Amino acid sequence: MSLVLDPTAQDLLFREARTANAFTEEPVTEEQVQAIYDLIKYGPTAFNQTPLRIVLVRSEEARERLAPLMAEGNRAKTSAAPLVAILAADNEFHEELPALFPHFPQAKDFFTERPVRERAAGFNAALQAAYFIVGVRAAGLAAGPMTGFDFAGVQKEFLDGDHSPLMIVNIGRPAEGASSPRSPRLAYDEVITTV
Repeated sequence: MSLVLDPTAQDLLFREARTANAFTEEPVTEEQVQAIYDLIKYGPTAFNQTPLRIVLVRSEEARERLAPLMAEGNRAKTSAAPLVAILAADNEFHEELPALFPHFPQAKDFFTERPVRERAAGFNAALQAAYFIVGVRAAGLAAGPMTGFDFAGVQKEFLDGDHSPLMIVNIGRPAEGASSPRSPRLAYDEVITTV
């Protein structure tokens, strides 16, 4: 076998994992979320940027504020999920670069222009969001990532500072029949070109 990772772990993280649309009532603990973050924070980004910001929606009051901002088809599943995470990009991430990239503190200067900074924040936070989903799976949980929501409304209602929402992720133990059958994927020779 060409992969070092155990086949059971490969199944857990990729082959058998599915986007969940329904969950059991088992709660997702703060300890589980801490363990997920402590794992995924090591995923690579450009200049060690860490623009991802996560807002955990736990309270009933916060759920009631979020539900009307979700697309109609996402409201019920978001309201019923044990935990909901709003993933966003911090557009002022460059302020942390002197501490996060100490061998080249001048890296911050590459991001003084707003359009450059927003592109970098969006791209690297999206990488971190993908790591987050894999981290949720590594915890034995399922993720239901969604982009069907009112982005401006979520930003106004839930995000502090200069943060742009990327996605909302429902998290929990999947309920029976929580996922659709696996959709097709492109084959190796349809994606890979050697030059």
